[in-house]
Amino acid sequence: MSFIWLIFIGIIVGTFVIALGGGGAAIYLGILSSTFHLAPATAAATSLVTALPSVIIGTVGYIRQGKVNFHIGNQMLLTAIPAVIVGAFIAPFIPTPVYRWVIAIILMVLGIQIFFKRQSSQANQANHFAAAMYGIVSGLMVGIAGLSGGGPVLAGLLLLGLDTFHATATSTYVLVGMSLVGAALHLSNGQIDWAAGLPLIVGTIIGALLAPLVVKFLSRKGHGRYLNRIVALLLIFMGIKSLF
Repeated sequence: MSFIWLIFIGIIVGTFVIALGGGGAAIYLGILSSTFHLAPATAAATSLVTALPSVIIGTVGYIRQGKVNFHIGNQMLLTAIPAVIVGAFIAPFIPTPVYRWVIAIILMVLGIQIFFKRQSSQANQANHFAAAMYGIVSGLMVGIAGLSGGGPVLAGLLLLGLDTFHATATSTYVLVGMSLVGAALHLSNGQIDWAAGLPLIVGTIIGALLAPLVVKFLSRKGHGRYLNRIVALLLIFMGIKSLF
């Protein structure tokens, strides 16, 4: 019964999170920690491996739709991947309360900024420094805690001027590189719990196949401004939730 339930959770999370440009590792990490009571290292490794298939499939779907902005996405990856590696090495030395407060503040500030920002049709492609900074923040989240890092990436893309749907697609593309590196690093510290991870992976694959279709439908209906608000509120909620 738990196997079927985890597949269902994977479908819901995979569809919703990939449609919003995230990887879902933070949600999987919470499920694996609270429900299955996995050790932190095992939960981190399992959550990143669980998120990998969904972000890869989601990215392929978005590339086919021509929504990925490779210029800004690659700028983020250049700083994000080294940050993932650094984060994995310094993780054992960072007190948990300090990390929680830093992440909470970052997510809430980014969410508030997005909530009050007017959507633009043009990306600020000249702002290399800003793209690099968002890449570093998200990379550290992946390396230190086993999160997917989608929050800062998506927020950064929106604040750089990408519309909701190109930001969603580009964020998913960036997460592929970070999740691959993060999963490899966390695997050296913990084992994958396949009993919990496999059904989640099955569900996330289904959800990832559905997500680009959902985004395409919403794009035609012109609901981008509503998705922006959802992303903003989700970031603020994640920031508050990380403190408890």
